Amino acid sequence: MNNQTTLSAVALAKAEIIRIPLDKLLPHPENPNKMSKQTFEKLKRHIKQSHNYEPLIVRKHPETENHFQIINGHHRADALKQIGETFADCVIWNIDDDQARILLATLNRLGGKDELSVKAELIKSLSEKFSVKELTKLLPDSKQAIERLKDITKSLPQFEDDAKAFLNTLVFFLNDEQIKIVNSALDATIKTQQSRDSIRAGKSEKLANAITIIAKDYLNHSRR
Repeated sequence: MNNQTTLSAVALAKAEIIRIPLDKLLPHPENPNKMSKQTFEKLKRHIKQSHNYEPLIVRKHPETENHFQIINGHHRADALKQIGETFADCVIWNIDDDQARILLATLNRLGGKDELSVKAELIKSLSEKFSVKELTKLLPDSKQAIERLKDITKSLPQFEDDAKAFLNTLVFFLNDEQIKIVNSALDATIKTQQSRDSIRAGKSEKLANAITIIAKDYLNHSRR
């Protein structure tokens, strides 16, 4: 989890929660995050059964008076509507357009998967104000992914088929013993790969390749 998300979580914990009518909450048009139907149904079922959910992050709508724009929580808002709720617990943040776009590209990544064509447009908009180097520090995406998304000129079908145009982020937590085991396995796998070939890659790419190799070895072993 990056610093931007961590700081946002702290701010959310300290903020005042306000109940806002759902019909006053409008989605952000540049939100790239899309949740699978199966995951959305789980979210909806959880909220209906427990009545618990993380408050939505919103801001005063920049164009529509007496309305709010959702920054984080688009799927929660939809789920609440579908189960018959009329209000949503929200936290109002005072942020500008650029700050909203940065949050769209960070906070929402934890709840689903980005729709690539929309994410590309979002990155292009941010690139008008921020350099790739600055975006790499602010967003969870790699420098390579940001550059590819910023400069993408392909049609939508070609873009969706380009698996390397965007890299997904996995977030999980390990205890001290688990991190030792995982790091040892990753280091050994990376060294083995480097001895086999001389492909030059960044640290993140090496780790991603190592995790994939370990996962494939496990799957092959379990099928025997």
